[in-house]
Amino acid sequence: MPMPDPASARRAPGSVERALRILRELAAGPATISELGRSLGVHRTTSLRLLRTMEEERFVRRAADGRYRLGPQMRMLAHTAVESLDVRTAAAEHLRALGERCGQTVHLAGLEDRDVVYLDKVESRHAIRMYSRIGAIAPPHATALGKAILAHLDPAERDRLLGPPPWRRCTAHTRTTREALEQELRRTVAQGWALDDFEHEEFIHCVAAPVRDASGAVCAAVSVAVPRMVLERDDLLALVPDVIATAAAVSEELGWEDHDRRAGHDANP
Repeated sequence: MPMPDPASARRAPGSVERALRILRELAAGPATISELGRSLGVHRTTSLRLLRTMEEERFVRRAADGRYRLGPQMRMLAHTAVESLDVRTAAAEHLRALGERCGQTVHLAGLEDRDVVYLDKVESRHAIRMYSRIGAIAPPHATALGKAILAHLDPAERDRLLGPPPWRRCTAHTRTTREALEQELRRTVAQGWALDDFEHEEFIHCVAAPVRDASGAVCAAVSVAVPRMVLERDDLLALVPDVIATAAAVSEELGWEDHDRRAGHDANP
């Protein structure tokens, strides 16, 4: 009797994999049994068997028009997962990985009242490094982390947080007027990342990218901060794609789906 090929067995999708694929299909919108069967490449009866089991467990539900939708159990699980996941937990592994790749100081920060608050940190491998600590605060208008968040706030909320200008001048490079900061924030939105060009500390420059929660709102930012004598500007800017990718990975952990990025990825396998 011929032995089964282990590689073929691994390639053949099982019931669990098919059920997960059904959930992914229904996340994109309602579908009939036939549509799901064609998408999965299985017979209609196979789809029906899986759907009946999932319907009994309330993961899907069948509407009056015969199409299937995600059920209440699926929504409850998603809500519970998002509620139980804080940004620091979601980011920890990704921050460590970024720190290992670049060897520089990595920060995760959010806004609290009117300040940027450092939520987590990965220390630089270099003896010459930025001094910071978890829980410390910094002015949002003078930091890349702050600007990465401010750029995506409603202007009225931004004005409330910052108060009336002129804002505190930390260095000769700090933007203290509304016109100068607004111009910088528009640039931040357009390019997808923010720069602290020695605006908070005389010898430290920094790049940061926004982190989004499941609703798409910017809730935090990830940055790499480096002393001038360790990296020149061009070398710092070379880290921007990795910082953006790290912030996107944290956002996905929090439940955010970047449909534009996903569509581009799917179009270029």
